[in-house]
Amino acid sequence: MAGGFRVLHLARPFLAFLPEVQSADRKIPFREKVIYTVISLFIFLVCSQLPLYGIHSTTGADPFYWMRVILASNRGTVMELGITPIVTSGMVMQLLVGSKIIEVDNSVREDRALLNGAQKLLGILIAIGEAVAYVLSGMYGSVSQLGTGNAILIILQLFFAGIIVICLDELLQKGYGLGSGISLFIATNICENIIWKAFSPTTINSGRGAEFEGAVIALFHLLITRTDKVRALREAFYRQNLPNVTNLLATVLVFLIVIYFQGFRVVLPVRSKNARGQQGSYPIKLFYTSNMPIILHSALITNLYFISQLLYRRYSGNFLVNLLGKWKESEYSGHSIPVGGLAYYVTAPSSLADVRANPFHALFYVVFMLSACALFSKTWIEVSGSSAKDVAKQLKEQQMVMPGHRESNLQRELNRYIPTAAAFGGVCIGALTVLADFMGAIGSGTGILLAVTIIYQYFETFEKERATELGFFGF
Repeated sequence: MAGGFRVLHLARPFLAFLPEVQSADRKIPFREKVIYTVISLFIFLVCSQLPLYGIHSTTGADPFYWMRVILASNRGTVMELGITPIVTSGMVMQLLVGSKIIEVDNSVREDRALLNGAQKLLGILIAIGEAVAYVLSGMYGSVSQLGTGNAILIILQLFFAGIIVICLDELLQKGYGLGSGISLFIATNICENIIWKAFSPTTINSGRGAEFEGAVIALFHLLITRTDKVRALREAFYRQNLPNVTNLLATVLVFLIVIYFQGFRVVLPVRSKNARGQQGSYPIKLFYTSNMPIILHSALITNLYFISQLLYRRYSGNFLVNLLGKWKESEYSGHSIPVGGLAYYVTAPSSLADVRANPFHALFYVVFMLSACALFSKTWIEVSGSSAKDVAKQLKEQQMVMPGHRESNLQRELNRYIPTAAAFGGVCIGALTVLADFMGAIGSGTGILLAVTIIYQYFETFEKERATELGFFGF
């Protein structure tokens, strides 16, 4: 344990210099929490639209296109890095603590402060590293075109934006707002993408004349301008390369299915050993690990895409590089799409027609998605402290027992449910993602799953806060 604490103590000299939001010294009223949450979201949205000063260009294929959904980033803006630094630092620290490389006693206040400080420090270092890498890789034009002054200015803008995101997340986490900043920003980014693709007034020429990008606006435009109404409807529902009404309906359907599955749970009765008559319950949800399997799966895939694209751009003739992935630039969307290799097979088929044309690709994708989500879900309960052993330990510390069972049997009883809920829940999340991708839902299956699970968590938090503090009328 001493070695573990020495690692954690390395963060101590930096704590005084790290930006910090003080913990609330009073109970924050519900209405005030809502206001803080809305202000935090407003700051994030402003940063997402504020263009970076000093960049030369952001034209050409976007190598980070596949990562932007889950990392709430917006190309060419101050929020280019999105929540990447804070998510990466959080996952690294969680894995280090879960694998006992760093020993942390959560009952000791100093340990908790040091862990939070180390995570924040790592997040800031990642923000600086990524900002430098973005500039040096030529994403905004070559350094010689930008000039040293502009290059440093861009790095500073991205660095300060990273600190703003860290502080906004800490503000919400420390009781001033509702939920966490990371979840709020991911859900907002995905919902913004879905709404834009449904109602975008932008016109695009895809070879059949100017068409509206937004599926709903395109539907009305086609019905008004075309004489053959049946053909206009068919085009609005099934047009290729642009969002159509079928995609929009698929998105709504997946939203409803996920909300329905959120209610599936097993409730285990527990009671206090000390306070007689004090009954409680421990709910084990079907989605026991929530959206973590899909986040970890997305992180794996996006890193594969990123490495594969970089290698293919330089060594496209190499056999091993082609085995990892072949890429071509899409003429409509402006980003690279995989057309061969491993990167192609782990990517969802673009439509049901694509499934029929290449059934092996579809089968490989389904098997990979389901097995990866189940595996990540099972792994996550072990490293995040939510396994049957950890839950049994927490209940024993709280002097809680299950009626009709010995205290020594608590872990065995929890083992009947928790690993099954984690693995089966992971498979269900993977299956819903596959369904959304095959139906062509807007925002990708991954994005929709993340958005719905986060919104549902916010709904539960909102209801709990409202019920405990302000009664039925909320405000």
